[in-house]
Amino acid sequence: MDEEALVEALRSGHLAGAGLDVFAEEPLPPDSPFWEMPNVLVSPHSASTSDGENRRLTDLFCENLRRFLAGDPAINVLDLEDLGPGI
Repeated sequence: MDEEALVEALRSGHLAGAGLDVFAEEPLPPDSPFWEMPNVLVSPHSASTSDGENRRLTDLFCENLRRFLAGDPAINVLDLEDLGPGI
């Protein structure tokens, strides 16, 4: 994304507002104009986190650790072959 163009569009009114979660520089620098813009909502990458996500991730990690220690295959493993060519 062209952040300078976005700032200009927001300041000029060509764009009414924006909710932003990803930036060219992370973390977003303190001097970024986005922090001071009343028509911008800056959100952490955890914006999509659900109430139970951390519990599910912890449970999955613990189950896979148990499997690893027992010499069993992990569950929920990403298979890059299933994603198709070019990945």
